[in-house]
Amino acid sequence: MSSVSLRGVVKRYGSVTALDTVDLDVASGELVALLGPSGCGKTTLLRTVAGLERHDAGRVAIDDEDLSSVPTRSRPIGMVFQSYALFPNLTVRQNIAFPLEVRGRPAAEVRRRVDEMLDLCHLGIQADRYPNQISGGQAQRCALGRALAASPKVLLLDEPLSALDALVRVRLRDEIRRVQQQVRITTLYVTHDQAEAMAIADRVAVMNHGRIEQLDHPAAIYDDPSTPFSAAFVGSRNAVPVVVRDGEVRIGPARLPAPVGTAGTDRLVAYFRPEEVELSDDPEDLPVRVELVVFLGPVTRLHLDAELDGGPVRFHLDLPSRQAAAHPVGSLRRIRIDPSLVRLFPAATEVHP
Repeated sequence: MSSVSLRGVVKRYGSVTALDTVDLDVASGELVALLGPSGCGKTTLLRTVAGLERHDAGRVAIDDEDLSSVPTRSRPIGMVFQSYALFPNLTVRQNIAFPLEVRGRPAAEVRRRVDEMLDLCHLGIQADRYPNQISGGQAQRCALGRALAASPKVLLLDEPLSALDALVRVRLRDEIRRVQQQVRITTLYVTHDQAEAMAIADRVAVMNHGRIEQLDHPAAIYDDPSTPFSAAFVGSRNAVPVVVRDGEVRIGPARLPAPVGTAGTDRLVAYFRPEEVELSDDPEDLPVRVELVVFLGPVTRLHLDAELDGGPVRFHLDLPSRQAAAHPVGSLRRIRIDPSLVRLFPAATEVHP
């Protein structure tokens, strides 16, 4: 097993800074997901580790070996792309064998290793089929087997599931995690899908504008975001403008102590998740009107309009879909929010990813 280390990595494209002094350590055998919206720098970071992009400043190392002058073909990496990139004229078996054959490995070793990869990736039945004769999920498992065949020190995956349909994506996500844990290979995994990142990673690096906003275990990022961008991007939180009055913030009847350093009339943004909003029968709780109902499968999202500090705001509330039918558009309800679940940030830093 091997470790990856980035120190002060900068990558520019003309006047655009794609990576802005990035520091990141990936421990041996760890899977770190790079999560963020399009254009945040996550793929550039991955391609920099691969050597497909040359960084302008900083250090990229595997096992403390500086890779700055090492070409991609000589780096101890395996890479899986979104587009599979399989050779159409080669079978599954031949695709997996390719990186071993170009390295001149003995035929017996190639056969043994290919059989191991076919077994690991559950592709034995498809071994002698061509890429156009297998499904997208099978093709991506073939790409994964090919990336692992030469026993790289580090595995790099660039949005490997984004071209697949939802059901196959979930199944293959779990397969990738199974394979990664079975071989214990150090892995960087790029995705814009927060559910995917949370399900597959040991730690998640939330990226924005070429920087890592937060790096932590999935549960910590989900429950305790440290920046407004993390709060807005992970968990699809409500972002509600509030005002500090008499040392506290009020969201209807809910009272929160104002953060240290804030003064009266300071404007903040309160972040909380849709599933943390509760319907209430208490006449003291915040009155709202259901303006939109969106069916999302197991849950349904209610868009609720309310008045806070004299201004209109909109909340999102997630309910089990079977309960949502009792709350049609136009109905009047009351809600409560647990103050302990609200995160407050200065209004000037509000982010809409």
